[in-house]
Amino acid sequence: MILHRYFAYRFLKTFGAVFLIFLGLSILFDLADQVRRFAGDGVSFGQMLQLSLLSAPVSYYRILPIIMLIATLTLLLSLSRSSELVVARAAGRSALRALAAPALMAFLIGVITVAVLNPLTAAMSKEYEQRVNDIDDDGSSVLSISDEGLWLRQGTADSQTVIRALSSNLDGTTLEGVTFISFARDGEPVRRIEAATATLTEGGWNLVDAKAWPLSRTPNPEQAARVYEELRIPSDLTREGIRDSFGTPSAIPIWDLPAFIEQLERAGFSARRHLVWFHIELALPAFMVAMLLVAAGFTMRHTRVSRTDLMVLYAVMLGFGLYFIRNFAQILGENGQMPVLLAAWAPPLGAIGLALGLLLHLEDG
Repeated sequence: MILHRYFAYRFLKTFGAVFLIFLGLSILFDLADQVRRFAGDGVSFGQMLQLSLLSAPVSYYRILPIIMLIATLTLLLSLSRSSELVVARAAGRSALRALAAPALMAFLIGVITVAVLNPLTAAMSKEYEQRVNDIDDDGSSVLSISDEGLWLRQGTADSQTVIRALSSNLDGTTLEGVTFISFARDGEPVRRIEAATATLTEGGWNLVDAKAWPLSRTPNPEQAARVYEELRIPSDLTREGIRDSFGTPSAIPIWDLPAFIEQLERAGFSARRHLVWFHIELALPAFMVAMLLVAAGFTMRHTRVSRTDLMVLYAVMLGFGLYFIRNFAQILGENGQMPVLLAAWAPPLGAIGLALGLLLHLEDG
């Protein structure tokens, strides 16, 4: 038990050091990007630093499995050079038993990452996007889903239009029970349009069975209303723009994802991308353990009897390979070419099996 606590302590200490070093580098690199992006927009250095502190952890969150791999390599190489692993084997501890405490710590780090860091980075991502939108102020579109239906905003430098629909097709290009309300730059309502359906085509919306009410400087909007069998409203929205308006699944806290997925499906949208991300986050603790075992498979032997530099290279290559396989499976799951559960859980579970087989082969059990 004392040896397990010692290995767990050494692992947490090493992981914390590697975590902080890479986080600092990530903030510095992101700060350079912010300076390059907003240098001519009158943004102060303090604001750029704040944007960097909000943005860098979001990007850093995605590479935590790689940080786990590097931290494990650092720890095991240190233990091998000091012959502590040799002493542990001499005391009757096999390689797998020596890895029990670090593997448990890796799993707990994964759980804490999903339960705590995920909502934190999601909140930081939203705050970053809000601040960037306040700086750019380009009238970009925003889409949201609620119990009252689908809400979409499209805008230009001179006006804003709020769109509400009762339901939609999967990609948001065909709306039913739709209402358009246009506002001037000063916020004054200009026109209201209700239509049975609205279809997004290149350059605008095609409305069917529409009725329009002028709201600006009109004492009786109903008297001035007009009915159209077909009506076209200009728009710079695209199918990709509407899809991107949902925001990335990583911008939604893990605790809110099930309700958000339910709202998407109720509104008629496909929630597959968010569902894949949800299961990938749930599988993150297992993937953290897989990265630890991959690093251990190549670096558990004593440095004097193994080609350390070559073994570290193999471990890094295999770790990065598993990381990209996981991302590739995510893409296949989002595109519907692989079942959701298979896309999310096959890479970490397969990596654990591969790493255990490698470890048993190299260490003879």
